[in-house]
Amino acid sequence: MHRILVLNPGSTSTKLALYEDKSPLWTESIIYTSERINQFDHVLDQLSMREADIKDVFKSKSIKINELSAIAARGGPLKPLESGTYKITSDVVRDIRDGNVQTEHVSNLSPIIAYDLAHEHNIPAYFVDPVCVDEFEPLARISGLPEIKRRSLLHALSVKAVARKAAEKLGKPLNSLNLIVAHLGGGISICPLKKGRIVDVNNANEEGPFSPERAGTLPVSSLIRLCYSNKYTEPELRKKIVGQGGLTGYLQTNDLREVERRIRAGDDDAEAILQAMAYQIAKEIGAMSTVLHGDVDAIVVTGGGAYSKILTDWVTERVRFISEIHILPGDFEMEALALGVLRVLKQEEEAKVYS
Repeated sequence: MHRILVLNPGSTSTKLALYEDKSPLWTESIIYTSERINQFDHVLDQLSMREADIKDVFKSKSIKINELSAIAARGGPLKPLESGTYKITSDVVRDIRDGNVQTEHVSNLSPIIAYDLAHEHNIPAYFVDPVCVDEFEPLARISGLPEIKRRSLLHALSVKAVARKAAEKLGKPLNSLNLIVAHLGGGISICPLKKGRIVDVNNANEEGPFSPERAGTLPVSSLIRLCYSNKYTEPELRKKIVGQGGLTGYLQTNDLREVERRIRAGDDDAEAILQAMAYQIAKEIGAMSTVLHGDVDAIVVTGGGAYSKILTDWVTERVRFISEIHILPGDFEMEALALGVLRVLKQEEEAKVYS
């Protein structure tokens, strides 16, 4: 039996789980409000807070790190990498701490926390299908401005996991299917999978629909004027776009349950903003269907946002003409992390080397 501790920091939570081979023994979520997160200027500034909260959970669960087989951590936006499972080394931690990453993202915290815990107790730590999985086709990299290249940054772990589940439901191998997967979380990733490969995606920090706390695609000229308005410093504006944008900016909450409560109570503003988010999600799904020339076997909607029936109904109304739709609420990242590491521990797959 292999016991694997899973660590998955997200923009609004830190999720923890203990797996025994394929079975979860327990799961736990540490939830963060916008107010608590927004006190930090940079993601790495959250490290001590998140580590302390994780250790509190360890105490409550009587976890002994030295009795674990391995730690599985979410992988962040490092350099572009192949899909797979990677051992977390000092090179990974150094690149994150030195800022040698593609962008600032909460998933950068996970390898550092896992490495510190694993190194202290002489057990291995890994990350699986990181945010920076890159399977783009050449045309997808062209932005429209020579100085800027489009990058593959996405919720790859979730996307790959639910794509496998959708393939099982459809009774076909993943590498024979064309899918569009929409991960609706604190950020939103919508991507076409051509025969199992993620050939395009909106970078959830820069493009696509607005989300519970990110602004998504913005009118460029207006954004430039805002940058030079002297109203905000660069860090303030970055936080306004990623952290204080989207639902948080309009409605002062990143909680879809709260937005739904307001809608049921007759709040027209809340309804209009959530409808606009659904509209933008549907529009991005429609755009990604063109990448597959309209040959779409299924649309899969997943992530925490897929629990909102109001939201998924509004999206479904607009995109059901494209293909059949599968709603798989929640995320399967914890399971995917554990199974990716288990394959390595059972020598069914070789861990890849980060260098």
